[in-house]
Amino acid sequence: MKKWIHYPVIEGETTRQAHCDMPAGTFDREVGREGFFGPATQMHHKHAPTGWIRMEGPLRPRSADINEISNRADSPADAVLLLHNAACKVRTWRCDQAMDHLFRNQDGDDLLFIHEGSGEFFCDYGHFSFRDGDYIVIPRGTMWRIEPTAPIFMMLTEATNDAYQLPEKGAVGQHAIFDAGVLDRPHINDQFKAQQDENEWTIRVKRLNQITEITYPYNPLDCVGWHGDLCVVKLNWRDIRPLMSHRFHLPPSAHTTWVAKRFVVCTFCPRPMETDPGALKLPYFHNNDDYDEVLFYHQGNFFSRDNIRAGMITFHPCGFTHGPHPKAYAAAEGNAGKMTDEVAMMIDTRDPLEHTPAFSQVEDVNYVNSWKPK
Repeated sequence: MKKWIHYPVIEGETTRQAHCDMPAGTFDREVGREGFFGPATQMHHKHAPTGWIRMEGPLRPRSADINEISNRADSPADAVLLLHNAACKVRTWRCDQAMDHLFRNQDGDDLLFIHEGSGEFFCDYGHFSFRDGDYIVIPRGTMWRIEPTAPIFMMLTEATNDAYQLPEKGAVGQHAIFDAGVLDRPHINDQFKAQQDENEWTIRVKRLNQITEITYPYNPLDCVGWHGDLCVVKLNWRDIRPLMSHRFHLPPSAHTTWVAKRFVVCTFCPRPMETDPGALKLPYFHNNDDYDEVLFYHQGNFFSRDNIRAGMITFHPCGFTHGPHPKAYAAAEGNAGKMTDEVAMMIDTRDPLEHTPAFSQVEDVNYVNSWKPK
């Protein structure tokens, strides 16, 4: 348990409640620790904290259009690596044909997010169908394969040497955000039994980022039954019921969906916007001084961003002050009570991420200028 220095004070012109009723003509910026979970201070500025005219050097925000990565592969072993550190790897994969082999990741749990497409998922535990908007959590060491029924475009996030867990829900209770009852699991059904055969099958095993192929004279997905509390689970964003507050804009941490030791995954889903006249109507400017932030945009109108469309990714490194784009900030007051319709997946990592050449090839190098006053 950390014992932070704790000394809440008020200096100068400020507010009684964070992120509400800001002094006229000011811009709110939060300086915080531990990704919205630690101590924080709200600053009130005369100018937008993102109002720079020039930024030079490696610490800059990045965006990339993953739609432009069009290469397809028949195996998740060949998914394109975009961002990585020792605890997390973010990949993208397009697949339009049934896998003729099994895959097993021995480096960590995999989290699949199905951006486009649909299909059938087979693994040690059985079978289920999947569609766009599904998260599929695959425990380390699970054998699996997919059969697309429509071309698949997905994001894969590996919890390297780690596992995915559910977030602590605290005072809102275990049924908030999503009830564990909506988690789907594989079943040993007729479809699963029908794919069991005595033909030769190969498993591609990833360990230490290297692939080993193990071949059997039969299909190793030959389970006839199982019992326990470890298995693949599936969750669709449509079953997430986001926390809401009509009088206060909640931080991203309120939308945490999955937790690993060194990063969290959040899901932003459609919700009513704040109605209180004094409450902010969109994300506040902030320094994320302990975490790197990655957002993958799935669908809808991304109300705090300009020139961002579905299938794009943004990367905001630790130490970079960020927040809504100027047009979004100006339009926010007219949106009280309206519904957001964006769906996005956020990954906040405790350790710095590196971007790969594949990311750079589809990067918008002018993204850093998108906060400049128009």
